[in-house]
Amino acid sequence: MDKKNKLKTTLMDSMVLTGIGLAGFYWVCESFMYFFLEPEANFIQHVLGPDMFETWTRVMVLCLFLIFGSHVQYTVNKRKEADDALRESEEKYRTILESIEEGCFETDLDGNLTFFSNPFSKIIGYSRNELLGANTATYTAPDTAAGMAGITRQLRETGIPQNVTDYDVIRKDGTSVSLELSVSLLKDQDGLPLGYRGVLRDVSERKKTDEEKRKLEAQLQQAQKMESIGTLAGGIAHDFNNILMGIQGNASLMLLKIESDHPNYEKIKNIEQYVQNGTELTKQLLGFARRGKYLIRATDLNEIIDKSSALFARTKKEISVHTDLAEELWTAEVDRGQIEQVLLNLYVNAWQAMSNGGDLFLQTENVVLDRSYVKPYKVEPGRYVKITVSDTGVGIDKETQERIFEPFFTTKEMGRGTGLGLASVYGIIKSHGGYINVYSEKERGTVFTIYLPASEKAVAVEKVESGAAPIVKGSGTILLIDDEQMILDVGIELLEELGYTVVSAMSGQEAIDIFEKDRNEIDLIIMDMIMPGMGGGETFDRLKEIDSDIKVLLSSGYSINGQATNILRRGCDGFIQKPFNMNQLAEKVQKILLSKD
Repeated sequence: MDKKNKLKTTLMDSMVLTGIGLAGFYWVCESFMYFFLEPEANFIQHVLGPDMFETWTRVMVLCLFLIFGSHVQYTVNKRKEADDALRESEEKYRTILESIEEGCFETDLDGNLTFFSNPFSKIIGYSRNELLGANTATYTAPDTAAGMAGITRQLRETGIPQNVTDYDVIRKDGTSVSLELSVSLLKDQDGLPLGYRGVLRDVSERKKTDEEKRKLEAQLQQAQKMESIGTLAGGIAHDFNNILMGIQGNASLMLLKIESDHPNYEKIKNIEQYVQNGTELTKQLLGFARRGKYLIRATDLNEIIDKSSALFARTKKEISVHTDLAEELWTAEVDRGQIEQVLLNLYVNAWQAMSNGGDLFLQTENVVLDRSYVKPYKVEPGRYVKITVSDTGVGIDKETQERIFEPFFTTKEMGRGTGLGLASVYGIIKSHGGYINVYSEKERGTVFTIYLPASEKAVAVEKVESGAAPIVKGSGTILLIDDEQMILDVGIELLEELGYTVVSAMSGQEAIDIFEKDRNEIDLIIMDMIMPGMGGGETFDRLKEIDSDIKVLLSSGYSINGQATNILRRGCDGFIQKPFNMNQLAEKVQKILLSKD
């Protein structure tokens, strides 16, 4: 059936058949007319004509009709083919326009829509009926519309297509959407402006992703900056503690030589107090540098918050403290004293932001954080205890928030703050494997959020420390290792005053050489952790290779964290942080030596 229809169509469209048909029609009409004019003629004369002239005339006219008919059919066929091709092309490009995500449109010079695709109406958020003949001002955000006036003016003047990267529209439901727009000028046959043709695409999700990426990069850069500053702060604290060690050691030696009624006795005691104040300052620096954990125990953070907030509420009665503490809160392995310092710093910070009184809200909860959430903070995913400290104070501007955890940065006037409070908070939390966030708006208060890794351990029972023991002298030989001559000098005198024989070394290699020769004479080694060349860790391992039973007391201007903790885990017998006085040194040495027996 299809082949017959195709053949029929082909025959009907044939130019030759059309010409033959017209010529045949002419011949029949001519013969019929001759029949009436010459009825006596025979059939042959009726068909061919009465004579040769008439016959050839008919043949020539027949040929003319054949040519004319063929030409007419050719023209009709070509026009039909062109119409079919145009229809197919229009259908093709209409399908393309409707299938792509971008929205296409055309407007007149006044901005009235004359054409638009279905994706266009979907992006804009209006139906086709609502957009037919509508002006672009119907959906364009006011700020964008003001900018577009300049762009269309430039387009008319130059004729150069324009790209608009921030084109905001307001949909019918009131939501705002960000678009990108490419617009060109439509011209008539004379080259005069006729309107505008544009293509727009929805870039809201891309902008949202870019914004999230920018925030992550900013957080990463901030973390790297704080890491660098922390390294610098830790080095300063270490060197400062060595200086304080020299002052404290000499003060302790001077106190041994004078009675309590001596005129200079109180002054020397004041020097010791000043050294203690300096030590507290370096503790804050070491806290920021994440080198400040001292005594780590599984702790109930609710208990710390309860006690610290109650104490704060009694002293700052103009502040109303509200607690919302989670039941069955997971434990966290923390230095209790340092977490108390963190909370106190945050309480004080909130109090200073509420000079006329206000509310302080404390909340805890158990949370589980995934890898994507913790990635910018360089911590491990998993279970965390979340502490939220929020106030109703004056708030913090964005510029201050970006620097709020930097050491020595303060918004207080000269002499009112060191700029180490929040810096130490940041360092302490980071040293515990957690992180801290701040969010604030001016006149809307501030929220600090702390995340500390949760522990599977039960709450540790805290032992009650007894009072300071009196100075106990001893005997034996001690190898003192330190690369600072000042520390060696004061250390030798302190130990000799305590009754010990002292052998000194200024480097790890020198100490190893001495110990290899005199190891049977040496009862204890007091060793600095940070030394040039061979550091404390390598020196300790080499000494243990020579005599695995040798007792070692680690000493450092850094706190017991990081490298010191690793050395202690490898068998080191104790740690003493610089600066220390004679009582502290005597107690540590006696404790280690007695454990030898």
